[in-house]
Amino acid sequence: MSIERHDVGPRLSQGVKHGNTIYLAGQIDDSSSSVKGQTEAILKKIDAVLHHYGSNKSKLLSATVYIADMSTFDEMNAAWDAWVDKANPPARATVETKLARPQFKVEIMAIASA
Repeated sequence: MSIERHDVGPRLSQGVKHGNTIYLAGQIDDSSSSVKGQTEAILKKIDAVLHHYGSNKSKLLSATVYIADMSTFDEMNAAWDAWVDKANPPARATVETKLARPQFKVEIMAIASA
């Protein structure tokens, strides 16, 4: 089975397709936006990576949302709920954790079907 890497950098690929499965790297928004704003920007990045592989959010299998402050859970969910395919929501977990840089408020990893 072939492996196709997308937007390869020195440390990671933004997406990797193996067979019919697409693995997305943790997506972040490096801005001073609110949690909702960062989440919206991240979801657009997820759409772009999925589109590259001919997939879309209706084919998401799972997502892990990392947020720096659980008190912003509702704000993140406002963006998520407006975006997610209501007929095909993925399995999802949300975890509070310290992220790589202080300006990162949200990071989302996902796995999808091609």
